[in-house]
Amino acid sequence: MKFHLALLTLTLLACSAPSEETSTQTSFNQATLEAIKKMPQGGGYSGSDATKNKLPLACVAKPTGLSFSLKSAQPSFCSGATYLALLHALDQTQSLSQTDARLLVVALDQKDGQGLFGRWNANGPGCAKLVADLGCGQNFTSWDKAQPGDFLKIWWNDKIGGQERGHHVVYLSHNETSVRYWSSNQPNGYGEKTIPRSDCKRVLFSRITAPQKFNQISNLPPSDPWLERMLRDDFTWSEVKLKCQVQE
Repeated sequence: MKFHLALLTLTLLACSAPSEETSTQTSFNQATLEAIKKMPQGGGYSGSDATKNKLPLACVAKPTGLSFSLKSAQPSFCSGATYLALLHALDQTQSLSQTDARLLVVALDQKDGQGLFGRWNANGPGCAKLVADLGCGQNFTSWDKAQPGDFLKIWWNDKIGGQERGHHVVYLSHNETSVRYWSSNQPNGYGEKTIPRSDCKRVLFSRITAPQKFNQISNLPPSDPWLERMLRDDFTWSEVKLKCQVQE
């Protein structure tokens, strides 16, 4: 009888224990949420090249990871803000080599589609394409699947690429009529914002479930020609779904 009870207990524990992927996913989403708490507040919004070139001052590579001076990146812009949150979460959860750290930090005048930040900062699904290429997570469109700490690309219009208008954020919550997120937002800069869901013409969530894959970034080509073209050309949603392995 005691043997059967012990076996039942072990079975129940095995069934209730979270999988390694679930634990990693939860911890990285949580690390992202902790990262945005450490970001400055406000500071203004600007999408200029001069603002982009403040990012190399905000995060630099060290022999054992990354060093942050987050107030240096003010004013700010949306994908720059979310990239700093990503870097902070990676630095807190991964053992980054100096080589990887150098590939992660932003270079002066870094172009869309080039390097890690150039991929993340590209028009269209830059973040989602990086996640797909690294195999470090999942991209999806369902509001029901969204969890706090997911990255979220919002399109304000129906265009993808050169004519799009969009926003990149860290998702926090939503209900039937609104969505709350953190990013650098117009006009105030870093902070949370709530908008009507009806403003979102299209959404694409990206969840990082295998952050250790960022240790393989040196295997990526120096640039992504498809993302480079996003700055000037137009693309279809069908092509985005295929390239970025998007789930509904």
